[in-house]
Amino acid sequence: MSHRKRVVPPPGLVTHVLGGVVEGENELTVGRPVPPPVGLTPAGPPPGSAASAGGPPAAAGTAPAAQTLPSISMPRTAFLFPGQGAQKVGMAGALCQSLPAAGDLFRRASEILGYDLLDVCVGGPAEKLNATDVSQPAIFVASLAALEQLRATEPGAFGEVHATAGLSLGEYTALAFSGALSFEDGVRLVQARGHAMQDAAVATPSGMISVLGMEVPEVEALVAEVRGTDTLEVANLLCPGNTVVSGARAALDRFEQLCVQKGGIRTVRLAVAGAFHTHLMRPADEKLAAALAGANLGAPQVPVWSNVDARPHTDPDEIRGLLVKQVLAPVRWEETMRGLLAEGVERFYEIGPSRVLAGLLKRLHRKADIRNVEV
Repeated sequence: MSHRKRVVPPPGLVTHVLGGVVEGENELTVGRPVPPPVGLTPAGPPPGSAASAGGPPAAAGTAPAAQTLPSISMPRTAFLFPGQGAQKVGMAGALCQSLPAAGDLFRRASEILGYDLLDVCVGGPAEKLNATDVSQPAIFVASLAALEQLRATEPGAFGEVHATAGLSLGEYTALAFSGALSFEDGVRLVQARGHAMQDAAVATPSGMISVLGMEVPEVEALVAEVRGTDTLEVANLLCPGNTVVSGARAALDRFEQLCVQKGGIRTVRLAVAGAFHTHLMRPADEKLAAALAGANLGAPQVPVWSNVDARPHTDPDEIRGLLVKQVLAPVRWEETMRGLLAEGVERFYEIGPSRVLAGLLKRLHRKADIRNVEV
């Protein structure tokens, strides 16, 4: 496999992504900067659009300026948000210095969490930032900070948002963007989710492996061959040739050995705490259900595509149930992207501290128009 030199844009810069191999949930791909849009004024979405009339609201809780945009044709757009693994030490520091709205999000989150979240994001150490109960709030807040950067620099992007989706944890960010979930409730929920998943991971030694270059039926056959009495399940269906398997550590060891024996099967052990999106995550789902019961979840103003069934949803009760199921169920990301493309989405924005989703989409549709807003 060829490797390209990574190009790191300045914080908040929107970039086109050329694509690349993605390992597991999150791995950086290669991008190049594009010029800013022409003819857009610093205003909110145009009246009558999916994002107008108070939604989706600014993550910081302030409505966009009540101005209008020039009459221009905008492509049907989807906003995508990354999942766990997108975090990196140093993220969000420069953005929070230059954009008060971003810094305010971290301040409000820190008050809820009981520690300085921005300090951990900027200074680490990596071991602390990568802990499930820390990385999940960090990615949630950093992604919404990146959303504020997009709102400030390219408000026209909000004008034709047709749908939104997030990979695993990113689904909560999508719900916050859509107006279904307040920022404060979102922080509390991802904190509770992170704690519950971390506890489940500690209870059973487990992990995740990315399998590259094989299609899902072939991966499922390998899983069935070595599973035995241990838990071993397909956890992430990311894109053609990229599937993630999760399970007990002993089963993962046997899986890797079988791939070596068969030859030519590339696997990558992921740096995660446990077997996410498998039944080893019980009782994290029950703990999350209790947390969700106390959260005020409304109807999203933009349809949110679920990881569980790869379909758009606007009913709060359905969304609440799917979020509980998501802890144990496979992430059907490839199917979600195919669904968005079939609905006529022409432009995608990946908003948050990585470019993994752009790489996954490029594997599915090489000419896809996807732009990144990083922190």
